[in-house]
Amino acid sequence: MEQISRADVAAFKGGGATMANAVIEESGIRIGFDRRRGRAAGINPSGRFEPVSRHIFDDGWNSLEELPPFKTEVQVEKPRRIITRNESPDISFDRSINPYRGCEHGCVYCFARPTHAYMGLSPGLDFESKLFAKPDAAALLERELSKDGYQPQTIAIGTNTDPYQPIERQYRIMREILEVLEKYRHPVGIVTKSALVMRDIDILSRMAEQGLAKVALSVTTLDRKVARTMEPRAATPPRRLEAMRALSDAGVSVSVMIGPVIPGLTDHEIERILESAYAAGAREAGYIILRLPLEVSPIFKDWLLRHFPDRYRHVMTLVRSMRGGKDYDSEWGKRMKGTGPYAWQIGRRFEIAARRIGFNTERRKLRNDLFKAPSGGGEQLVLL
Repeated sequence: MEQISRADVAAFKGGGATMANAVIEESGIRIGFDRRRGRAAGINPSGRFEPVSRHIFDDGWNSLEELPPFKTEVQVEKPRRIITRNESPDISFDRSINPYRGCEHGCVYCFARPTHAYMGLSPGLDFESKLFAKPDAAALLERELSKDGYQPQTIAIGTNTDPYQPIERQYRIMREILEVLEKYRHPVGIVTKSALVMRDIDILSRMAEQGLAKVALSVTTLDRKVARTMEPRAATPPRRLEAMRALSDAGVSVSVMIGPVIPGLTDHEIERILESAYAAGAREAGYIILRLPLEVSPIFKDWLLRHFPDRYRHVMTLVRSMRGGKDYDSEWGKRMKGTGPYAWQIGRRFEIAARRIGFNTERRKLRNDLFKAPSGGGEQLVLL
């Protein structure tokens, strides 16, 4: 590991020592490039629940041994339940499933990063490289669907970490979940940044035909260079548009989620993203403003300072203008869209462009009335 040096500070074109030092103090230690190659986060701060914070530094005797690069490690997690409930007024669903904890896509802005602190791990590079898989998810889901009194409502998947991240190719947990949902005719809504969703078009198209499935592709930018540094292991923007087209051609209702809109960096692309997604077959659209809760703030600011030092002040000034002067405001009703003139302007631009292009003229509601509960849970067996 290496501490950010004065030479680094001097290299930040638009900054100055005061601004850079403030970020250094907040971020702590930056990981060497060779160790974090292919990752978005540049730091690996201790989780907020840890009693101590450990740092590696050179004491001047050249005693630091070469540490290996961060490699993706997967542990098996054995939860008791797989359906997570919520009562948030900001979102349209009350239940969700997360097949994985942590996400190899490594999106630097991911609001789910702080959840890794609950595992005693860092929301930084650990979140991208130390992952947890839940291979029993499908069996747990079938058991929960069979409980007495279960009332079907759309299950959202991909709202925290991506169910189609690279390790899904090996574990296939998402496909097993879809097989259970299709078997019992349960509605599902999926959000992903991965073209791997096309693998499951066979199941999704059959479910969509019955009004049981919708898919949203998240697109932050169409700039491949920005996407590669910001979302290093997610599908490229063209591949996401390709997935939209394939799903739409298969009869699956497709949405585009511009998430997040980063003011001063990607907000100029709103109209272009909507036009490209509509051409690819998406007919519903939404957006979310950049969220920087807890440890996400220093991780994002470190990334911004490394890749766009000339825009650092401008971007963070705009972010704070939409968050009451802070990096983030978690208040319900404000956290998704922000407040203030700039947030209002982004909202109006999105609405005008979406209306002009033809989005959201009709929102397809998924069906709950086709659900058939698994037998053997709380259902009495028929004798004859």
